[in-house]
Amino acid sequence: MSAKMRIAVAGAGLIGRRHIELIESSRDCVLAGIADPSPAAKEYALAHGVPCFADHRALLAEEKPDGLIIASPNTLHLPMALDCAEAGVPALIEKPVTETVATAQRLCAAVRRTGVPMLVGHHRRHNPIIKSAREAVTNGKLGQLTAVVGLWLLKKPDDYFEVAWRREAGGGPLLINLIHDIDNLRFICGEIVEVQALTSNKVRDFAVEDTAALLLRFANGALGTVTVSDATPAPWSWELSSGENPAYPRQDQPCYIFAGTAGSLSVPNMELWSYTEQPGWYAPLSRATIAPPAFDPLVEQLRHFCAMIAGREQPLMSVEDAMGTLAVVEAVSAAARTGQTISPGQIMEQAA
Repeated sequence: MSAKMRIAVAGAGLIGRRHIELIESSRDCVLAGIADPSPAAKEYALAHGVPCFADHRALLAEEKPDGLIIASPNTLHLPMALDCAEAGVPALIEKPVTETVATAQRLCAAVRRTGVPMLVGHHRRHNPIIKSAREAVTNGKLGQLTAVVGLWLLKKPDDYFEVAWRREAGGGPLLINLIHDIDNLRFICGEIVEVQALTSNKVRDFAVEDTAALLLRFANGALGTVTVSDATPAPWSWELSSGENPAYPRQDQPCYIFAGTAGSLSVPNMELWSYTEQPGWYAPLSRATIAPPAFDPLVEQLRHFCAMIAGREQPLMSVEDAMGTLAVVEAVSAAARTGQTISPGQIMEQAA
């Protein structure tokens, strides 16, 4: 039996503690230590019987872990990941990979130079529902993809906005929440090549948007719309529809629709609609259900990270791929601000 991987965690907040719980229950790895300057983190580490460091560089130097999970605030993702690259320690970086496409390009260069493998924590790519939807599209089960509909509609509680940065530009649903859905759509449908967008802040009148409408063009020719609002009671969002996180009350409603020339698929309820006879609007539609296996994508992500460290698997979500998702989100913000059609490629070129 091979030795368990020694995995450390930088950042002992909510998501960091979730990673720690998964490490402690894993058959593949053990917790090597925690890096977090807060007194609460020191107490937490003591309770878990592992060393705690105020600085991640001290953890890397003294504990020499096999891998580091970076669950720190977004501003620290780049410096921590760069330090991991220089130390030869593979990293799992929580999303977004960095704050901007420009800083993500710096990290891409470091990964290419050092050869240190890194995985970005867009964990929904490990969800069997998302994998099954991708398979249905890429294997031609829907025919030629023509249209995509995405919904992210829910109501954040008022006390959510007691934190000041959530009322300011960059703290709204575009950068905080939409990035997950954009990555899902890229993973399932392929690259997004053009973006148009409108935003509104009329509900709360904060500096940040509360509602947005997007128009997307995919490289395969499909067109998509995505509607986003964190100000409305509604069941149509991945959080409430998927059942992925038990903290959210699950609703039996779709949040994505993928339509093609041979059929259409609603996700995450995985209803597949098609014709069994000669197609046409007078013919009856047939409804079938795809049943993916059920498992926790965060558990699968950790297993994959350990396999990546061991050299058995390549990163499902590389730094370069994550930068592509970040470029789409920046394109959405630029399109809303300027009223122009923006391509993620433009964002990449401007950042270079």
